[in-house]
Amino acid sequence: MSPRGAAQRAGTQRVFITGGASGLGRALAERYARAGARVCIGDVNDARGAEALQALRARGIEAHYLHCDVTREADLEAAAQWLRTQWGGADVVVNNAGVAASGGITELPLADWQWIVDINLLGVVRGCKAFTPLLAAQKRGHIVNVASMAGLIHPPLMSAYNAVKAAVVALSETLKVELAKDGITVSVVCPAFFRTNLTETARAGDADSSRMMNKLVTQARRGADEIAAQVYDGIRRGDFHILTHRREARIWRLKRLLPYPLYARMMIKATRQMMGKAARRAVAD
Repeated sequence: MSPRGAAQRAGTQRVFITGGASGLGRALAERYARAGARVCIGDVNDARGAEALQALRARGIEAHYLHCDVTREADLEAAAQWLRTQWGGADVVVNNAGVAASGGITELPLADWQWIVDINLLGVVRGCKAFTPLLAAQKRGHIVNVASMAGLIHPPLMSAYNAVKAAVVALSETLKVELAKDGITVSVVCPAFFRTNLTETARAGDADSSRMMNKLVTQARRGADEIAAQVYDGIRRGDFHILTHRREARIWRLKRLLPYPLYARMMIKATRQMMGKAARRAVAD
């Protein structure tokens, strides 16, 4: 059977995930593998990629790993070409790879802004640009862009992270309308903090911001597997906004309903309380 014919066999989805070697990306890869999908993961960490690939193949599914740096357009184009020639196309493309940065507007260096824009925003743009022609030619496919609740409610001391995630939300809203004529559906994933390895590469403008980011991630109640299950279900339903945390989703909805000055006062009060708690914990530590 030809690669294209094999790719079309009933019930088999072809999934590509950037940042698929760890964190939410790997959890999503494993969730799709449990559903019987063929999964191709892209990542810059080849050692973790090999480990993730071994775990996927151990489930008896067809899987593949590609070295994929989302700051390189050629890497995303090569991934799209691989899916086209080897599996006859793709059904779900997850632009997941991302990094984190925290710190006030005066503390976080401009170089860190450029770094996070290149990965979190332009990395998603590159993925969309590389795979849209493939999905359009098929007249079907689903693009999933991983943003964050930070892209919807914009907490303080995270301006760079908020800005790029808000841009991913805006890009996704644009593409949902723009690509509908081609049979391409779009989802944007907006989780709040959950336990993952995000802090390994995170940058911060100062020590306090770094400590706060570490605590928010490492002490989160939920892990990547739980979030991945919700994302998988949201994609299957065809949800546009995939919101995994109820409390933060309620805050976003409240933001949309309240006059902004009232919402801003509420956020300022909550920030003072949060910073006070963080300061007390730092002293205790």
